[in-house]
Amino acid sequence: MRIVVFGAGGVGGYFGGRLAQAGEDVIFIARGEHLQAIQSNGLRVESICGDFSIGSIRATDDPSSVGIVEVVLLAVKAWQVSEAAEAMRLMVGSHTIVVPLQNGVDAPGELAAVLGERPVLGGLCRIASSLVAPGQIRHTAIQPQVIFGELGGGSSPRAEPLRAAFEGAGVAAEISSDIQAAMWAKFLFITALSGVCAVTRAPVGTVCSLPEARTLLEEAMLEIEAVAHAYQIALPVDIVPRTMAFIDGLPGDTTPSMQRDILDGRPSELDYQSGAVVRLGAKQHIPTPTNEFIYRSLMPQERQARGVLLG
Repeated sequence: MRIVVFGAGGVGGYFGGRLAQAGEDVIFIARGEHLQAIQSNGLRVESICGDFSIGSIRATDDPSSVGIVEVVLLAVKAWQVSEAAEAMRLMVGSHTIVVPLQNGVDAPGELAAVLGERPVLGGLCRIASSLVAPGQIRHTAIQPQVIFGELGGGSSPRAEPLRAAFEGAGVAAEISSDIQAAMWAKFLFITALSGVCAVTRAPVGTVCSLPEARTLLEEAMLEIEAVAHAYQIALPVDIVPRTMAFIDGLPGDTTPSMQRDILDGRPSELDYQSGAVVRLGAKQHIPTPTNEFIYRSLMPQERQARGVLLG
């Protein structure tokens, strides 16, 4: 099975690396110094599940040179999805499946707008990892897992080979019969945590231990839960306390990727996380004051990172 990993950063580098380590036919789409390092020296991954390296690996910055594949794992940032969808057109054939692993809930719709609905699955991943140097990925927290499934729900025989490939690579993988609910559960977790950590400039442990910050986190989650219900998403009734318990179990120095991007002055997924809550809530007349406060507070830095001069 030919698998393209489109985006070889912390997420794509880890999961694609595990698949390649297990002998799957993996092709990475990367760019710049990271691509050069992979082509010259392979890929190195430091992981709480065991370090590994792959000396010989296929990587390119030219998606049109790859040809049709069975699977595209999309691991670019959320704001890069539409551009990536255009670039992958020639890789998508009649039996290709495209699995987005972005934070947020917008990626499947953006992919379908370019590629049509047929190849697109819903998907998500659970991992705390980052690109720490060209050719080097570091996985610091959370047991890695990928979940994917048909956007309309139900079983997905066409996704079974990918699930089996992940299983063979030692990665927990699940085909969800309700991928919309699974994606929204991840959305609730990552959006609230990223927003509060970014606006407070604090790691997870500090946010959880300070009552004021912890309350802000819970309020952000409750708003996302209300928006999900307005869209008839079947989240578990205990989604907020369950998510809070999961966050309490994370290493105290954990920082979400959106927070790191904002603090480092890079473009972030703010519009696809806190901004998406505000946008989706407004469409259903659901108030989201906590998420709106976070979004507005972080917007000046986001605009500056994207080269929009402030007056």
